[in-house]
Amino acid sequence: MKIYIKISLNIVLSDFMALWHLRSKRKPTGGRLQRLRKKTRNNRGSMPVETKIGVRKITKQRVEGGNVKLRLNSVEKVNVADPKTGKVKRVKVLSVKENKANVHYIRRNVITKGAVIETEAGLAKVTSRPGQQGIANAVLVAEKK
Repeated sequence: MKIYIKISLNIVLSDFMALWHLRSKRKPTGGRLQRLRKKTRNNRGSMPVETKIGVRKITKQRVEGGNVKLRLNSVEKVNVADPKTGKVKRVKVLSVKENKANVHYIRRNVITKGAVIETEAGLAKVTSRPGQQGIANAVLVAEKK
């Protein structure tokens, strides 16, 4: 019985996407949990940055420890590596062809890690996290026939 409750609690907590990433306010039985401590500033989350195709725009965000995280809001050129030649070129992005993060990102031309984009050099798969790292890197992929 205890194992079942533990597994079901993990499933319930993983199904919700919230900005507060700590435990639930409710027990598995529905009762209220007592607060262990107050919320602190470093516990708050942030909204995801949806990198779009357009004129390059970067915003800086102060994060924990006084560090700065670069967020890429829009990009028009990406660094594309060619695995055959081993060279990297900076090419223009034309559109997003496939994005497994969200099907609506294809229509809206939102670039995330793992998205397949159409560039002047051909189809490329994004290997960096533009919203987290402030840069867009990709690798050329062979087209499926």
